[in-house]
Amino acid sequence: MKIINNKKEAIEELNRISTRTNSDNNNINTIVEEILHEVKISGDIAVKKYTKKFDGFDPDPMQVSTDQIKNAWDEIDNNLKHSLEVAHKRIQKFHEKEIPHSFTIKGEYGDTVQRRWRPVKNAGIYIPGGRAAYPSTVLMNAIPAKVAGVEEITMVSPGNKNGEINKTVLAAAHLSGINKVFRIGGAQAIGALAFGTNQINKVDVISGPGNIYVTTAKKLIYGSTGIDSLAGPSEILIIADETAQSTHIASDLLAQAEHDPLASSILLTTSKYQAKEVLEELYKKIDDHPRKEICIQSIKNWGLIVICENYESCVELSNNFAPEHLEILTIDSKKILAGIENAGAIFLGKWTPEAVGDYLAGPNHTLPTSGNSRFSGSLGVETFMKNTSVIEFNEESLKVNSLDIINLARSEGLHSHANSVEIRFEN
Repeated sequence: MKIINNKKEAIEELNRISTRTNSDNNNINTIVEEILHEVKISGDIAVKKYTKKFDGFDPDPMQVSTDQIKNAWDEIDNNLKHSLEVAHKRIQKFHEKEIPHSFTIKGEYGDTVQRRWRPVKNAGIYIPGGRAAYPSTVLMNAIPAKVAGVEEITMVSPGNKNGEINKTVLAAAHLSGINKVFRIGGAQAIGALAFGTNQINKVDVISGPGNIYVTTAKKLIYGSTGIDSLAGPSEILIIADETAQSTHIASDLLAQAEHDPLASSILLTTSKYQAKEVLEELYKKIDDHPRKEICIQSIKNWGLIVICENYESCVELSNNFAPEHLEILTIDSKKILAGIENAGAIFLGKWTPEAVGDYLAGPNHTLPTSGNSRFSGSLGVETFMKNTSVIEFNEESLKVNSLDIINLARSEGLHSHANSVEIRFEN
């Protein structure tokens, strides 16, 4: 992990980190295109073929029975049940506040214009497997879909080498009211959701994070099926001063590093002493970390400490980077907050580690990465909804506005647009 005290060099390094997954990988695109094409043509046969090839088991049957889902809930530890219920309650309460409202505006001459919000009918949620199990991701994707009013939610998640989905993941599905779960993953699972197969219904929207193959598949099917976002590897940026505890900072940086070798952990600090102390603490904690190799790769390749001249410099660098997660550990975190323009989620003060947001604060933990918080936000209820305009003019309102419509149509050279209004008033 580098320590930098030069602003220009810091900007270059932050840009390198932000664009770490931006390069097109033609080989991956070709592989995913082939998988999607085969799933579109052959359906379940292709899904099973690629599951055997990549995950090493025969997914027959593909669907997890409702009894298995219910049994998973019954079998998990009561303390874990309680924690899942607490998280579910908080996440649902927050997302219920997100429901967009339809509205109607009445014009002066009796015309009305409306915006109507409706849920999509079917949604698919992708829950990663592999390095770790993510019951929290089940809650974060299923709850906003349920709150939106989605009629059918289909969950896909890759099984382990024995073809089994993690029990806590299934328990979270039960708690969230999901009863259609398939033990498949990868690009083939995205294809199944996007195109539909004999066993899996085609969905309107797909949400949930995954590896580069899953993300590429989502990118390629977008347009025929809606998606939440193209999420990259996780990242955290911490703004700290000498009042922050180095042990806290080191722990929070590692909480991102342990996700993935491509995860990025960044510290912007106004204290030279703290920069050195945090680095020392990091390597102490990594030494006996159960995910040591992942942490080392992440910190070595994508970790960064920048010594900033002042708070203003910290804020400027943070806004340029536009982090997925931003922690502010300073004597006056609200003052720093006022200057923040770009961040997926912001965590204020020593008592709000990023893990609070990952699990149960309430706001969604599916967030824009790779600088995308400059123009987008978290997954939410609107991800699973669509809006429609409803317009109704009467004779008087059309007559009053007719000349302006005709003028605008003619300015664009669209004769029939203008005529469609004129003809209604011809004798």
